[in-house]
Amino acid sequence: MAIFNIKKRELECKIVYYGPGRSGKTTNMEYIYKTYKKQVVGEMVSVDTEGDRTLFFDFLPMGLGQIKGFDIRVQVYTVPGQVQYKSTRKLVLKGVDGVIFVADSLAIRRKKNMLSLKDLQHNLKEYGINILKIPLIMQHNKRDIAGQDVPVMTIEQMERDLNRQLKVHSFPASAITGEGVGATLKECLKLTLLSLKKQFKSG
Repeated sequence: MAIFNIKKRELECKIVYYGPGRSGKTTNMEYIYKTYKKQVVGEMVSVDTEGDRTLFFDFLPMGLGQIKGFDIRVQVYTVPGQVQYKSTRKLVLKGVDGVIFVADSLAIRRKKNMLSLKDLQHNLKEYGINILKIPLIMQHNKRDIAGQDVPVMTIEQMERDLNRQLKVHSFPASAITGEGVGATLKECLKLTLLSLKKQFKSG
């Protein structure tokens, strides 16, 4: 849940990159951190706990406007994807305002994508959040690998697997080259802002 910082006149909200291990969440974060350096406040922080790693940084997106006269400050987080870090993933989702689900296009990761999405749904439910109600964007990552020797799923296949019921906006992307990375974040920020505006109007 977004927090009003009266002293700084900022509204702090939280976006989390979620997805299976090695799907490209950290690469997305690193690309944004480098490319949008002017909008990043301070350093990227890495929290290491018993072998897993959670990254986050503060982001002041330009041109998003204000809510009730407050500037928007976004905390961007990523969660460790490996199965054994379930408790850390749940903890990072606490107070989340928007989610970017990074799916892996590699055919061998098909099942891991679906399990990770189920894990996201379950963890959100534990906080009383319906996955259909939260601002959520799907990113089909590693599209740059298509055409190489590694079997890659089609976008249609990934949409059937992951987005048939959710029907959220999705973007093909390559976190390595940066293609689709900015567009994914921009759309998530837009939906999150609209959602927050609605909340504060009705609240």
